[in-house]
Amino acid sequence: MAKTRPGRKDVDSYTIRGTNKIVRAGDCVLMRPSDTSKPPYVARVEMIEQDNRNNVKVRVRWYYRPEESIGGRRQFHGAKELFLSDHYDVQSAHTIEGKCVVHSFKNYTKLENVGAEDYYCRFEYKAASGAFTPDRVAVYCKCEMPYNPDDLMVQCEGCKDCACRMNAVKGVKVL
Repeated sequence: MAKTRPGRKDVDSYTIRGTNKIVRAGDCVLMRPSDTSKPPYVARVEMIEQDNRNNVKVRVRWYYRPEESIGGRRQFHGAKELFLSDHYDVQSAHTIEGKCVVHSFKNYTKLENVGAEDYYCRFEYKAASGAFTPDRVAVYCKCEMPYNPDDLMVQCEGCKDCACRMNAVKGVKVL
């Protein structure tokens, strides 16, 4: 955890402007982008500090969307997938638009109802090198691609093998 700079003090929480939502260290938040045509950025709050003029800053660890990473979005990336990066930053707390939840991949796939503020993460991402941890992921489909929770999977009752909806549409025989 970073040390508080002189003239600043750590605070336990911040109330998002115009709401009654309280943000604490460890919470995931939606941050307003400078280009309003883009979706909000997603970050995890690491620390909240206030200066002697009551300006509140948050130290955040950014989540990247697949299209923001080296290599870009791939077929198996779900619409709500994020990568936890090693990119940290300090931002004005006033840029926080709302709270969100970033689930583990396993927990996300068990959700009965995915809300607008629900995301998931199955990789960590090194922004400078483009490396991922883990660097491999299991495949679950005849197409030999990792599971995308946005695609319907069909399991064969006989052999227990799976095929995604995309392969079923392409004509891959599902026993």
